[in-house]
Amino acid sequence: MGVIALFLTSTAVWGSTWLAIKYQLGIVAHEWSVAYRFALAAALLALWCLATGRSMRFSARNHLFLAALGVMLFGLNYICVYWAERYVTSGLVAVVFSTIVFMNPIGMRFAFGTVLRARTFIAATLGVAGVALLFLPELTAARSGGAAGLGVAFALIGTVVASGGNLVAMRNHAAGIPTFPGTAWGMGYGALTAAIVAIVQGVPMSFDGSPDYLLSFAYLSVFGSIVAFGAYLTLLKRVGGGPAAFVSVATPIVALALSTWFEGYRWTWVAVLGVVLAVIGNCIALLPPRK
Repeated sequence: MGVIALFLTSTAVWGSTWLAIKYQLGIVAHEWSVAYRFALAAALLALWCLATGRSMRFSARNHLFLAALGVMLFGLNYICVYWAERYVTSGLVAVVFSTIVFMNPIGMRFAFGTVLRARTFIAATLGVAGVALLFLPELTAARSGGAAGLGVAFALIGTVVASGGNLVAMRNHAAGIPTFPGTAWGMGYGALTAAIVAIVQGVPMSFDGSPDYLLSFAYLSVFGSIVAFGAYLTLLKRVGGGPAAFVSVATPIVALALSTWFEGYRWTWVAVLGVVLAVIGNCIALLPPRK
């Protein structure tokens, strides 16, 4: 798949997962839903790798980095986002998470010595501004105070952790770890992380056998995890953490577009302006500069 196809695949699927996650809320605690989701995804992906002749064996050293990938990208990242949404709106969390477009290039500079370019930061500024305009009503209505501050703190921690997971994934690519076997192990470690967090908190283990939960569970495990992360991590390998992070800018646009059809979301000129800025930022980040 080409770069644009990889970008569109991960963006389209993750944009749709916002609707699927709604059917996960209720009986099962967030931590256990994350653990179930990535445990199933890890098992299915591992079986596919074995069936297609891909080795699942790695050295002890590489397993340490695969565990780090799982803890950050598939475990704590998701848990922090769920915790953040206990105190602030999903729109505010989306705006905070979009700042990963700044964190990834800065992290790459410290970790790998990657050159920071003005083009990247111009694109990042436009992208974050676009996401902020998309959720301007929610940001305006957000209450200040300790609870809101705690939500923002969780969102920031989740974003930093996710950015760290991106850097570990880049290290693993450079070390020659194949994307899909490595992702299967990472998802397994991520599921274990979520389960440990649930147990430490004393969250009771439960499961929901309703059709809504089971269908959304299957969709999130197969498409939201295997397909979307497979496309994203391949994109990360090809273009680097800076451009790949712009998936976080495009995903809310897809989510709101689907919300228009399924939830009656009403567009305003401010939201349309936000889409325009976000698209311009994505184009600057992804399209190669003229020589």
